[in-house]
Amino acid sequence: MITICDVARHAGVAASTVSYVLTGKRPISAATRSRVLESIRVLGYHPHAGARTSAASRTNVVAVAVPLRDGVHVPVLMRMVAAAVTTARRHGLDVLLMTADQGVGGLRGIAGSAQADGFLVLDVEMDDERVPLLRQLAQPSVLIGQPATTAGLTCIDFDFEAAGAACVEHLADAGHRYIGFLGAPTAVYQRGTGFAHRAMVGFGAAAMRRGVTSTIRPTSGDHRSVLKATGALLRAHPATTALVVHNEAALGRVAVSLRAQGRRVPEDVAVVAICPDELAEQATPSFTSVGVPVEELGRRAVELLVGKLNGQTVPSLTLLEPKLSERASTAGVPGRALARRTNPSRSA
Repeated sequence: MITICDVARHAGVAASTVSYVLTGKRPISAATRSRVLESIRVLGYHPHAGARTSAASRTNVVAVAVPLRDGVHVPVLMRMVAAAVTTARRHGLDVLLMTADQGVGGLRGIAGSAQADGFLVLDVEMDDERVPLLRQLAQPSVLIGQPATTAGLTCIDFDFEAAGAACVEHLADAGHRYIGFLGAPTAVYQRGTGFAHRAMVGFGAAAMRRGVTSTIRPTSGDHRSVLKATGALLRAHPATTALVVHNEAALGRVAVSLRAQGRRVPEDVAVVAICPDELAEQATPSFTSVGVPVEELGRRAVELLVGKLNGQTVPSLTLLEPKLSERASTAGVPGRALARRTNPSRSA
């Protein structure tokens, strides 16, 4: 069993210094504090679990692990974090933001140093390396997102798989038979990020079920990337009459990129987005969308964590249902008419 004395020897400091770092009762220089926290992480030291059970021993701090990785759309992510911070303050809790991509080491260091009563974990991957540690920690945690297996965890997420399917259903009902999917940056898929993977799976399964021909392309969201991705979609299937967009950074560039290739929205290509409703409304023309409730996710995640801190039983998985709102980008011309216009030789 690792003790404070072991940590002190490893860090080259007195045991009392380790204690002060853990309790915050005396100021410690940043360099010494960093050295002690690193020793705690390396040794895997955990304060006695019993010290965390009483309300009197709480720090009244929750740590939010929100790694700002490649491909993350920061403005939307920060809206979720802001909602979490506001909700935490209503419950008398402060928030410690962990924005570096420190993975398991970062969580273990915060947990071992007793700086936080619990964790909110964002940008969850299907095979997230942080999950095994979260199952072991004395401190409770809530994940905003779903790994492949949720056993032993508390997760809340938007049902991205159902959202991807809802986009296809809406477009297929309007007669569209060639639908493109403009997705997240390649790095997001390579990491196996849960929300991106599930939306793509839902889209693909619904397209197969409805007999729709589909093409999927990732994009970084900048104008050149969106132009390249939409061009590739249209070259692969010139009869494409609809596009599902699951990339907030790309939204403002989709209509412009399509127009550069001789396609107008909605006259030639209908567009449905998976994004916060406010972003869809700001597009020109406004996009039909399946709204992602980012603020609600942040708020409810904190409420779940507070419930766990107070000894309440909470659901292991909470999924928020998708809702589609129709706007100008799918109005006016049904899919069969668009298909004839795009490919006149094709019969209705």
